[in-house]
Amino acid sequence: METESPPSPVEPAPAAAPVPPVRRLVAKAWRALVARRVALLDAVAVLAIFLGTRAVQLLIVAWMAGPDPVSVKDRLLKWDGGWFVNVATQGYAHGYTYDPSGQMNGNGLAFFPGYPMLIRGISALGLEARSAALWAAWIAAGAACLLLHRFGIALRDRRLGFVLVTLYCGQPMSVVLGMGYSEGMFTALVVGALLAAYRRHWLIAGVVGLAAALTRPTGLAVAIALAVAAGMAVRERAAARLDACAAAFMALLGVPAYILWVGARVGHLDAWFRIQTAGWGTTTDWGRSTWEFLDTAVKRGDSWVQMSVALILIAAVVSAAFSLRAPARADAPPARGWLRWLRGWTWPPLVVYGVLALGAVLGQAGYYHSKPRLLVPVLLTLIGPGFALARARTGTAVAVLAGYSLFGLWYGAYMITIWPYTI
Repeated sequence: METESPPSPVEPAPAAAPVPPVRRLVAKAWRALVARRVALLDAVAVLAIFLGTRAVQLLIVAWMAGPDPVSVKDRLLKWDGGWFVNVATQGYAHGYTYDPSGQMNGNGLAFFPGYPMLIRGISALGLEARSAALWAAWIAAGAACLLLHRFGIALRDRRLGFVLVTLYCGQPMSVVLGMGYSEGMFTALVVGALLAAYRRHWLIAGVVGLAAALTRPTGLAVAIALAVAAGMAVRERAAARLDACAAAFMALLGVPAYILWVGARVGHLDAWFRIQTAGWGTTTDWGRSTWEFLDTAVKRGDSWVQMSVALILIAAVVSAAFSLRAPARADAPPARGWLRWLRGWTWPPLVVYGVLALGAVLGQAGYYHSKPRLLVPVLLTLIGPGFALARARTGTAVAVLAGYSLFGLWYGAYMITIWPYTI
């Protein structure tokens, strides 16, 4: 009887040859080079969108102004632009100012110091102050576009980044991005602070958040958003939660510090608020005046600017509401505990900033025709449309963005050439 021979042992598969260290380093360097090349090309494209929209708008302004003796440069430095240049060149007043009848009026103390300091810094390079104000506005707005693109990539992808930049540059009052106004600088600081917090670079977030708070009073909304981001880091037991809390605390100091400084300089704790009210009628009435304006415009509006402003405000509220929810990135890290509930919602600090900034626009009394300009740095109003267009077909997205931008660029040009009142 034959006996079966025992099966021969299965030979183990040969182990994969280790990748030589040199090949690993070369592959890593190549990937980094490709990423840098893509980032550089993206930056060029973003700046092309920004400069292209500004150039088109300046052409529209020149065309609409016609033979008017007021130059395009003078139009870009009207109203608040003159105040900012005055603060940059002459500094702040030491008290209240009055007209010949003894009535208190506004003065430079109403304007936070961030943008005038940037004007002064560029003037130190040898530029005349008015030209420096425009250079400061354009450089800051270009930086805002670059950061907004990176923020779009962080939220989803490159396509969202480009869509957000185009929406930002083409919105109805984006004309202020090329004027002597602080909206471009403020947007750059807001996006920079939020992006740094999103990436957990807390020291940068705190410093940039403080700079935003010293640029506009709405910087308080940025500081509160950073506090929410710090709270999330603490809840997630992140290693840098102490740094996160320090960043939020740093940013929260900005707005109170300037308001208290004005109070000490003038001699009244509420001096900044008095100056705002005397010069621009700006008071917090929790939306009563905005509601009355909308009610009047919709029922008895007799001016197309009045109606257009009402529609822009309504559209901003609707867009912000649709922007509260957004699809999460596929590679987003898993959330822990109660933070799982936030999946499917727009990043909470961005929502907090946007809601507070929008609330500040709608909740204060003042010139109704200035409100579309105050919406420019709100950002939350762009997120919902941005995600929708980023997921749409390319042809559809391009057509919508082109039509939207052409209307927005014309609208802004109209408001600084034909419309006679401040924006």
